[in-house]
Amino acid sequence: MEGAVVAGEASGQEDDAQARTRLGWLLAARLLLAGLSLGLAVTLDRIEGAHDDPAVWGVYWTVAATFFATIVGALSLPRTSNPHRFATIQVACDVGVVTGLVYFSGAGESVFTFLYALVVLYGALFLDRTGVVLSAALAALGYGFVVFGTELGWLPATGVETRSRPLAVLVAYWGFHAGALLMLGMLANTLSAELRRTGAALDRRTSDLRRLRDLHLRTVESIGSGLLTIDGEGSITSFNPEAERITGIPAAEAEGRRLVELLPGSAEILGRGRRGGGGEAAIGRDRIAYRNRRGEDLFLGLAASRLRGDEGDEMGHVVIFQDVTAVVSMEQELRQSERLAAVGEMAARIAHEIRNPLAAISGSVQILQTGELEQDEESERARLMRIVVREVDRLNRLIGDFLRYSRPAPLKLESVRLAGLIEEIVEMGHAPAAEGLEIRLDLDPDVRVEADAAQLTAVVWNLWNNAMQAMAGQGLLTVRVARLAGDLPQEQALADRNGPGGEASAPRFTAMLEIQDSGPGIPEDALEMIFEPFFTTKRDGTGLGLATVQRIVEQHGGSIQAANVVDGGSCFRILLRGTESA
Repeated sequence: MEGAVVAGEASGQEDDAQARTRLGWLLAARLLLAGLSLGLAVTLDRIEGAHDDPAVWGVYWTVAATFFATIVGALSLPRTSNPHRFATIQVACDVGVVTGLVYFSGAGESVFTFLYALVVLYGALFLDRTGVVLSAALAALGYGFVVFGTELGWLPATGVETRSRPLAVLVAYWGFHAGALLMLGMLANTLSAELRRTGAALDRRTSDLRRLRDLHLRTVESIGSGLLTIDGEGSITSFNPEAERITGIPAAEAEGRRLVELLPGSAEILGRGRRGGGGEAAIGRDRIAYRNRRGEDLFLGLAASRLRGDEGDEMGHVVIFQDVTAVVSMEQELRQSERLAAVGEMAARIAHEIRNPLAAISGSVQILQTGELEQDEESERARLMRIVVREVDRLNRLIGDFLRYSRPAPLKLESVRLAGLIEEIVEMGHAPAAEGLEIRLDLDPDVRVEADAAQLTAVVWNLWNNAMQAMAGQGLLTVRVARLAGDLPQEQALADRNGPGGEASAPRFTAMLEIQDSGPGIPEDALEMIFEPFFTTKRDGTGLGLATVQRIVEQHGGSIQAANVVDGGSCFRILLRGTESA
């Protein structure tokens, strides 16, 4: 309802503006006619030489009054609040002016009688049907007043010689003119009303087209995909802002270029669309590798369909494309995870099968070792048995680590206060008597995460031991727990896809846990492989500790990163989804 009122007000304002414009043209036309009338009067005056004739001066004064009325009208038009009333006054004023011209130029034989018709005609443009009838009646009365007043002596003579006619002839003569004026007014009003209806319909159609065009432009500009159109020659004809952002190429530069120059590899997609038949659903789809102007290597998902004209003829193609680099990366990671999962499951079964014979071997060797040690602890056989026991234990430990990595235990989530967990580990792992070791804690006491406390403790304990071993028990070990604004990167990406109303858009924070040592750091060539299974920089390491740490962190929906510190040492940063619950 409110929208209709606003639209009505806007339409009324447009009508007023159009009426003011037409009235301005009316005043200009009146000024022109007054000038022509003055020129005609001067010409007749020169031909007849009646400089002192009262009729001539009457014409001059009437034309002067016309000029004056036009000037007053022009000054009043910008300030008038009712254009319809202003037009009514102008019509009445013009009827009076024309009546004066007719009176002073020969009454019924005046050359200016045609001006009554002009007044009625333009009145039809501004007034409704009643107003037109009244303007025609007023013109007829003015004409009759002059004709009858002059013939019957009601008006003083102007000095212009006219033929005397019987009263019946005058009545018939006036009736003919009055009827003609009335019919002219009715016809002009009908045509004017039809013109106004046509104009209003045209305005509505124009307004609808403008709104449709604006909606189309806003839709194209707001869509979250790159969108472009090409003509039959393959040249780009439109390029939306998202296409500019993805490619890094301004629309002004892209338009006019061939699509295959801008997006190499797109020709094959268009070809698939053409081979798809003549139906509307013939669409070519594919992914292409693309390097944009900013030097970023992307994967683009493209879809092309035919662009048809009003008659259904093909005008070109519409091409929609999106940056699917993250999707391709996730698919690759998923395929790798599936392969690793299959291999891991098979390896876990093999390891489980190996574990039982190892236990039997270990038990048998220990029994033999007991008998051998009773005879001679320093014998070669005793030494070899100790080696066998040690290596069997090492294999058992390796198999245990591998099984924990390949078959992680299900999470038992609870609210965990990170500061409390760190303090417990520090209390267990810090030897008070150790010299040259400094432990610095920077812990936010209110940061909590939803996690499996036992598994998270194992993660921190593993990183703690690695740091201690890297420093050989001496140096500075710094542990930080902080609250970071915003969500985890993967959660934020999900929130962006879901939009403002999505579930992932609820306010959250990220919990950060950092363990930094002052040791020698991690070799640069090992940084990228540090979390790979069975990769280790230690002589007796299994290569599964950090891999298991990463697996547990990712199970919790978090991430872990390793980096070297500029001043020396390494830093492991864990990011987890924070929680406000106690």
